[in-house]
Amino acid sequence: MSGREPRREDEGAKLHQKEELNRKIKEQKVVVDELSNLKKNRKVYKQQPNSNIFFLVDRTETLSECKNTLDDLKKAHQEIENSEKTKIRK
Repeated sequence: MSGREPRREDEGAKLHQKEELNRKIKEQKVVVDELSNLKKNRKVYKQQPNSNIFFLVDRTETLSECKNTLDDLKKAHQEIENSEKTKIRK
């Protein structure tokens, strides 16, 4: 029995990781959508990581960064999906 417990914990951790990734993807999609709807020459506030400090930045630059982040999240999600499919085949 103890041989199966680590596998369940591992599956639970991967499931949690996948859910967290889905949540981040949804959040990033909302940010990209909102930035896309702003007029071209608008400025937006960007929060510094791990602080309550905000800086005024260019919308197009921020939109580009957010799209890149979204692409990276989607790639990570696809890698998880592919690894799950290969495990099922084995």
